[in-house]
Amino acid sequence: MYTNSLTMIQKAWENRYAVPAFNAENLEMIQAIIETAEEENSPVIIQTTPPTVKYLTSEEAFAMVKTMADKLAVPVALHLDHCPDFNGVMAAIKAGYSSVMFDGSKLLFEKNAAITKQVVDAARPMGITVEAELGTVGGKEDNVRSDKAVYTDIDEAKAFVEITDVDIFAVAIGTAHGFYKGEPKLDFDRIEKISQITNKPLVLHGGSGVPDSSVRKAISLGMAKVNFATELRAAATAGVRRVLEDDTVIDPKKYMGAAKEEVKKMCRTKIEMCGSKNKA
Repeated sequence: MYTNSLTMIQKAWENRYAVPAFNAENLEMIQAIIETAEEENSPVIIQTTPPTVKYLTSEEAFAMVKTMADKLAVPVALHLDHCPDFNGVMAAIKAGYSSVMFDGSKLLFEKNAAITKQVVDAARPMGITVEAELGTVGGKEDNVRSDKAVYTDIDEAKAFVEITDVDIFAVAIGTAHGFYKGEPKLDFDRIEKISQITNKPLVLHGGSGVPDSSVRKAISLGMAKVNFATELRAAATAGVRRVLEDDTVIDPKKYMGAAKEEVKKMCRTKIEMCGSKNKA
């Protein structure tokens, strides 16, 4: 069923598991995510970034997700990830998204909080979940690039949540977008303190490549939504490359079908890691 993301995230937060949030780029990735959620009886969030929206359009993404989700019993939400623009967030809401992220992490604290509050005030009456970020997650994902991570300040986190009353809160605690060159070192003490002081479900960005044990510990301390993008893209690409080693293949269903199966395998491992299996 197509739904708001907050109900599933609140349930996960209260019971110390996490809802996996998977970035999708096309039809086959959306199919893979939703089919795996159904097979694993897991709640799931499908995400698109602004560059993906330019490629796929928010209306088309919504139409595909809504059509597939409404055939199922498991809860499925559609989330706009890392949008730095108020108008872009509003466009996604108009298209039918049930969850949005205004990413003002590169702005000064006051401006980030002010625009986030505007988004919350506009979205909440429509039952739309709002995510925001304070601090900077390093690395690169689509047009989101930060050469240096800036950890979320604990006192600023408290003030930010008090000003905005945002639904879910993305914090910078040592993860990064993209593949890691070494093993990331998460600041678990910071996670625990921010969770306690804000009393809000937290979001872990840059989940691809973080060791399972680290993700599970972060979840136990308050992370209730974990984002995955890079590993899904890599899995899809590997499936296509494998099939196209045979240069006689010209049917897109064959190589895109292989991409879909690889994405399903990856989604299944992440659902297990997040502890959301049989939590729909």
